[in-house]
Amino acid sequence: MCACVALVVGMVAAVNLAVPMLAAGELHPSAATLVWIVDTYVIVFACLVIPGGAAGDRYGRKGVLLAGLGLFAAGALLSALAPDVVLLLAGRALTGVGAAAVLPNSLAVLLHAVPPEKKGATIATWASMTGIGGVLGNVGGGLVLTTGSWRWLFAAAVPIALAEAALVARTAPVSSRHDRRLDPVAALLLVGASVALLVGIVQGPEAGWGSVVVVTGFAGAAVLFTAWVLRELKAEHPLLDPRLFRIPGLRSACLGLTTVFFGMFALFYVNASFLQYAKGFGVLGTGLGIVPLTVPIILGGRHVGRLTRRIGLDATVALAFASVGGGLLGLSTSDARTPYAAYAAWLVVTGIGVTLALPALSGVITGSLPPEQAGVGTGLQATTREFGSALGVAVIGTVMTATSRGSDAVTAFVEGADTGLRVVGVVVLVLGALVVGESWRRTR
Repeated sequence: MCACVALVVGMVAAVNLAVPMLAAGELHPSAATLVWIVDTYVIVFACLVIPGGAAGDRYGRKGVLLAGLGLFAAGALLSALAPDVVLLLAGRALTGVGAAAVLPNSLAVLLHAVPPEKKGATIATWASMTGIGGVLGNVGGGLVLTTGSWRWLFAAAVPIALAEAALVARTAPVSSRHDRRLDPVAALLLVGASVALLVGIVQGPEAGWGSVVVVTGFAGAAVLFTAWVLRELKAEHPLLDPRLFRIPGLRSACLGLTTVFFGMFALFYVNASFLQYAKGFGVLGTGLGIVPLTVPIILGGRHVGRLTRRIGLDATVALAFASVGGGLLGLSTSDARTPYAAYAAWLVVTGIGVTLALPALSGVITGSLPPEQAGVGTGLQATTREFGSALGVAVIGTVMTATSRGSDAVTAFVEGADTGLRVVGVVVLVLGALVVGESWRRTR
């Protein structure tokens, strides 16, 4: 199950390494299209992860998990063989559908398989794979891309997914099913609203912020989000009840997780191209170059609970957002002459913030819901993480497109990347202040 998680999360990180190859490849994608190649997988993943868990409850978790791995492999194969951008995007979307079936059901299978006294440790191990999966995606993706073609990145995912499916079929137990009604219309409304929002954000610099496509995107997002809320409010058993966001702690923690992943994946999108274009790193060196960010996550995660008990939840969350936002602002001062050691130091600062934020905010979400809604809490965490990731890539890609200037391509890229990181860093600090402020008022 941990290998399944590492695969679907690692793909989110690994594809950023391929952006320079895709930009220079035979498909000739525009700057906006590059963002869509990264984001299509993430946004479909984010919007369908809760329906994916519900499908496992209804039709059997092992069966839906196996189907998800099959769809993941099929989508990766289509992406690897795609002769044009349209089929590449279709492959990315299909892979996202598979990932949405894999992630929630891997945890459900685990919880069914272990005795009650081991469930806490099992959940902690499973959750840690979301961070470790990012590391494996960067390092493994860098190794695969040394072949010189972005197509091998997707091709390599096919046998891995099929091997994992064979292991799941052999080892995973069959769990009971529940008569939980699915609502595909609600899922489609959420996907449509999210895609429409990204259309407005991503196409703005190229089409113009007052253009028909951008205005239609934002208006369509507003209409579809409203329709989704109304449908879920009327449903007897909603996939994601909007009324849950009346709970202040849940609301602020979801915003907090979205913000942290917004900043982290904006950095991932820029980091791969920055280290290759500005610093001259190869793809493997680029994959290893992000490792300083993950060192605090791997080594410090188990100490966060002790720190929270000592200084309090509000102080821990405030320190987390200060570190993430401050780290991004520090990284925005980097250019081609910046020593990698200085760049890596800011990565560590950012990683400390992520390390503090993830368990603290996840604990608030879990604690805000009764035990019988633990699955909803897990789905919310996955949705907010992936949605924040998609927004981070979209926003920083848009800012870079709008602000890159100059005849020298590297200089223009570095200036655009620095501006993008500054914008994202400020957004993280502002939204973090809102999260901490609401938490402080609730505590008082």
